[in-house]
Amino acid sequence: MLIGRLTRDVEVRTFSNGGKVAKFGYAVNNRTKRDNNWVDDPVYLNIEAFNRGENGGLADRCERFLKKGSQCFIEGHLVLDQWTSQSGEKRTAIKVVVEKMELLDGRPTGTEGNPSAQPAKRGGFEGDGGGSFQGDYGADFGGEDNGGPKSELPF
Repeated sequence: MLIGRLTRDVEVRTFSNGGKVAKFGYAVNNRTKRDNNWVDDPVYLNIEAFNRGENGGLADRCERFLKKGSQCFIEGHLVLDQWTSQSGEKRTAIKVVVEKMELLDGRPTGTEGNPSAQPAKRGGFEGDGGGSFQGDYGADFGGEDNGGPKSELPF
């Protein structure tokens, strides 16, 4: 479980079988105490979200709602990528494959492309331990049109 911000915009790739993957950079701060001062040590991760399984269109939702600077909560598993570079060196990288995600910034309400428009109210956690996202976002976010409660995001 991670809470952080995107370090770059979402890049989407579509496969020949119709599947899709969304990739983006993500930063999480680890706070440590050094010399009686708290210091943030950022950790940078590569994230992948797929359109598959019970998450359905997770990559589609990442593409639609996330951008550089967006804050989100991610649940997933670690994958170790291994490859050989063109120079013959063995390389490794750890990435996170998303299983669940919650948007922590409010969703813009028709303000895309209009920087002077007022931003939407920020949703957040109630602190009740349930972890549900608060806000009335309609069908795109689990509203009545698809049978889900309006107060929860579908990812």
